[in-house]
Amino acid sequence: MRNIIILLVLVSVISCSTVRVKYDFDKTVDFTNYSTYNYYPEIQTGLSDLDSRRLYNAIDSTMQMRGILLSEEPDFYINVQSKSFVTPNNSTVGVGIGGTSGNVGGGVSIGVPLGGSNLERELIFDLVDSQKDALFWQAISLSNFSENSSPNTRERKLYEIVAKVFSKYPPVIKKGKKK
Repeated sequence: MRNIIILLVLVSVISCSTVRVKYDFDKTVDFTNYSTYNYYPEIQTGLSDLDSRRLYNAIDSTMQMRGILLSEEPDFYINVQSKSFVTPNNSTVGVGIGGTSGNVGGGVSIGVPLGGSNLERELIFDLVDSQKDALFWQAISLSNFSENSSPNTRERKLYEIVAKVFSKYPPVIKKGKKK
């Protein structure tokens, strides 16, 4: 019974995750050909040097767990780009006044915003074949973040993002139905 409760809590935490990821990949690629990686030579993550190092550590750890090795002569390169932006808060409370007089009606309504705007970060992960110089897999993550987070919180968030991003790598390619 205890294991079922732990599983339910874990599933609810994962499903409420604030990291959203979209994937795209080349369906013609044989992903078993990619067992070594390195970072794109001219990588410009758009993150601070400290956050870039945290990100690389998270990627290295994830790749190592998957049996994909860092190499000077890699099968593919990883390129990461980021951008931050403010999203407007869509939560408002409507206040309205209305009245009628005979057959004539009228009203006034305004929206009062609740809370502030959200700061979000988009991280784009490109996997590029080193021989063909061709993109074969991409993930775009979007998550909330705070510029004032502690180093531990920043590291935890980057590990969470990398874990979610690479949870679908390599992709499971479904075979088409035969006619």
